[in-house]
Amino acid sequence: MRKLALAAILLVTSAISPAMASNTCLMTHRIDNTKVVDAKTILFRMKDGKVWRNTLQTPCPGLLFEGFVYVAHNDQICGNEQSIRVLRSHEVCMLGPFAPDHTQRG
Repeated sequence: MRKLALAAILLVTSAISPAMASNTCLMTHRIDNTKVVDAKTILFRMKDGKVWRNTLQTPCPGLLFEGFVYVAHNDQICGNEQSIRVLRSHEVCMLGPFAPDHTQRG
């Protein structure tokens, strides 16, 4: 019984760990601008020229036309942890993971 319980804990931990390990946070004072690509993708251009792509957890239909706001905790915005709110519709959407976007650099 003890081995079965340990195996279940390890299985749950292994399912959670990859997302936690790859979680990226951006310092808000280093963000220069954002660009909404589509209902599920936002590019965050940093002041140093680097670009981070965030793929939302689910599509956010009003995002492309209405823009968004977010509340930063500890002066950072973190993938997989925070929501954004579409300006006019007040739709709430969850950020997904941040990943470097090398195609947008410059």
